[in-house]
Amino acid sequence: MPTGTLISVEEYLATSYRPDCDYVDGHIEERNLGELDHSSLQTAIAVYFGSRQKQLGITVVVEQRVQVSPTRFRIPDVCVVIGKATEQIFRTPPFLCVEILSPEDRMKRVQERIDDYLAMGVPYVWVFDPSTRHVYVATAFAGLHDFKGDVLRTENPALELPLFEIFS
Repeated sequence: MPTGTLISVEEYLATSYRPDCDYVDGHIEERNLGELDHSSLQTAIAVYFGSRQKQLGITVVVEQRVQVSPTRFRIPDVCVVIGKATEQIFRTPPFLCVEILSPEDRMKRVQERIDDYLAMGVPYVWVFDPSTRHVYVATAFAGLHDFKGDVLRTENPALELPLFEIFS
């Protein structure tokens, strides 16, 4: 459990962090990022879906604040929203949240982020480990599991992400 001074939701929302930070029950949590493997994978995923936004009827954003509960805000690496995104801070669950692991990430902390997304109602959470090229998929129905295929898929709507496209 983080220690230190608690800050209010209002103070968090009125403060700019570089890079942006998660807010969890009054505590600021820094996110691990800033390395080439992380950044390259985040860019590849955002470009892949971003170039298909009109065709798929989606909006793709990176590092977007998502209010997962009244006292929690997460910043996924990539979000996919069905239709046009209109909220400055997402309070409606995105269709897909993507997290990209950094070497310092611990699975317990990542699992907490996944649990927050699923509890909010996010149907799909994909977690990528750029160092091993391993992918995990989480849904409310199946929980978190290792992905063993070549193409990540969602349903309703059907989105596909061929792994060779982003790991090349």
